[in-house]
Amino acid sequence: MNWTYHPELLAIPVPRYTSYPTAAEFDDPVGTPQLEAALGGVNGEVSLYVHIPFCEKICWYCGCNTSVANRRDRVARYFDALHREIVLMAERLPDGARVTRIAFGGGSPNGISPVDFVRLVDALTLQFAVSSPVISIELDPRTLGPEWADVIGTVGIERASLGVQTFAPGLQAAIGRIQPTPMIEEATATLRRAGVQSLNFDLMYGLPGQTMAHLRDSLERTAGLGADRIALFGYAHVPHLIPRQRKIDASDLPGAAARFAMAAFGYEFLLEEGYVPVGFDHFARPGDALAQATLSGNLKRNFQGFTDDQAPVLLGLGASAIGSFPDVMVQNEKNTGRYRMMLSQERLAASRGIVRSAGDRRRGAVIEGLLCRGRARIEPDLRAEAWPLLAPYFDARLCETDGDDLVILPGGLPYARSIAARFDPYRKDSLGRFSSAV
Repeated sequence: MNWTYHPELLAIPVPRYTSYPTAAEFDDPVGTPQLEAALGGVNGEVSLYVHIPFCEKICWYCGCNTSVANRRDRVARYFDALHREIVLMAERLPDGARVTRIAFGGGSPNGISPVDFVRLVDALTLQFAVSSPVISIELDPRTLGPEWADVIGTVGIERASLGVQTFAPGLQAAIGRIQPTPMIEEATATLRRAGVQSLNFDLMYGLPGQTMAHLRDSLERTAGLGADRIALFGYAHVPHLIPRQRKIDASDLPGAAARFAMAAFGYEFLLEEGYVPVGFDHFARPGDALAQATLSGNLKRNFQGFTDDQAPVLLGLGASAIGSFPDVMVQNEKNTGRYRMMLSQERLAASRGIVRSAGDRRRGAVIEGLLCRGRARIEPDLRAEAWPLLAPYFDARLCETDGDDLVILPGGLPYARSIAARFDPYRKDSLGRFSSAV
């Protein structure tokens, strides 16, 4: 793959577009009334996302809504509220709703006790009348004890994601996430013994002090351990938004050109290892459902990133969790104290969101098409608006037209988010909220 570095075309920070409009556009006027109205209209497949905002240790790079699970009483109060939200949400779903998927994220779902987790799964299964859902979970190798193997096997979790980031000890120390290679190897073996069929490794490039040799080593070890999926993210250093990142030595971060070279190397390496590229920064083995969705043109994008999930409705449970419906997106209260207070009053905890206009839905389809399939049909009014902005990308042979379609060329993959952003009028005044495109 011959990628050419055009720094001027990557200079503007852009969102990851896990939704459109993005969460940066959410506002206070949308909340519980809009959520309840949307719930009443649900019919068909529904996915659940459950947010567990606790970790045993907080990594310095992390931008997740999480805190240290060092006080049993605080965790217990949170789960009391979460169980109440499950009941209230399920009561408002019509009989025609069918929960087909459940995803647990955080934080680290295994930062809590296995007993609390099993109780949570039981509550979801009972209240939502769930039958044989696809269950996925995000896991921290540092707290994945043998007791979790029994839990994962008993619950029937098919998909898991390990937060690995890097295998290099020095880099792990630089980002506050020390997990020796044997620990990651044992976690991998534990999950396979428990029946996990699709295992993802989260990896990062652009870390402080990281070299190409570090990246190659991590990729080789990941492929050697048989990861079915790999997410290779560029570290986003935004300490003005994430204060804990101030512990990271910014003077040791690779520059933009080095980051681009790392992304290009990772892409080439994983293709040679037989992985199917999923968008720009995800990869999957050919037999994995994510690769199959990519190859069949059925890839989607939601708040968990690229997915093969076709459900039109995602319900968010837990503090800061986001629910998505065709016409509206709503986010729960981020502060766990206020979240608990709202649930104690027997009301849902939605506190902000956005109503998606017809124009939003049309632009969202374009952005999703570009990111998931590398092409999208562009209607005349959007062409008139976006083509002048895309002129440098056309000139650099990063994209081209094919009839009414805009097509991202192979060399344009690293620029996909930047190209998509040209269809996003919200981006005019929010550059400081996002990280670099690569």
